[in-house]
Amino acid sequence: MQKKANTKSRKNAFVFYDGNNFYHNVKKVRVKASDIDFSKLSEIVCSHFNCLHKRSVYYNSVPDIKDNERMYWRHMKFLNEINELPKFSVKTRKLQKSSTAEILLEKKELLNSLGLCDKCKPIVDANCSDCIGNIKTREKGIDVMIAIDMLNLSVIDKKCDCCILISGDADFVPVLNLIKKHGKSVFSASVTKGYSYELRKNVPFFILRRDLLLAECLK
Repeated sequence: MQKKANTKSRKNAFVFYDGNNFYHNVKKVRVKASDIDFSKLSEIVCSHFNCLHKRSVYYNSVPDIKDNERMYWRHMKFLNEINELPKFSVKTRKLQKSSTAEILLEKKELLNSLGLCDKCKPIVDANCSDCIGNIKTREKGIDVMIAIDMLNLSVIDKKCDCCILISGDADFVPVLNLIKKHGKSVFSASVTKGYSYELRKNVPFFILRRDLLLAECLK
């Protein structure tokens, strides 16, 4: 059951979008992130928690143009459109490539997890090196950037009374609890898919239902 925020007055809120998490989770409920009007979404989420939307920040990794030029420019167009919205800004980091050592370690761990016998394991290792452990890029630093900004804007610089996190990632629980200890309000919102129970257990939350997104948050 969703928790409702118990606020006596409308507080100034900053909305923090974990872009990669949001993009993939809305895709799971058959909604395109590129079809969403993020201004509408921020206003709806802030209204749910009885807050005033002061500012939104969208965080996302950027792929290397050398890997897929078409995908790169499509992604940049998406981010530029968000950055041009009123009360919005976008922060990015390059999508990091795994080192050779990281790729080899990942392959070794995956190979060991397959439960192969002693005869099969070397055969798979010798012939399927290209089909296991093939994730060569990953998002690094975005979560840390979001956590630092939430702390700075709410606790240190005191530019907002509450932080609203648009993500289903439980990794943010420690920083959200720390912000709460300093007297600031924290909330989260996400679609049902990929929405961590631990995150929902620790802060008041708002489930972004597919029908809500389609009815009230499209361009």
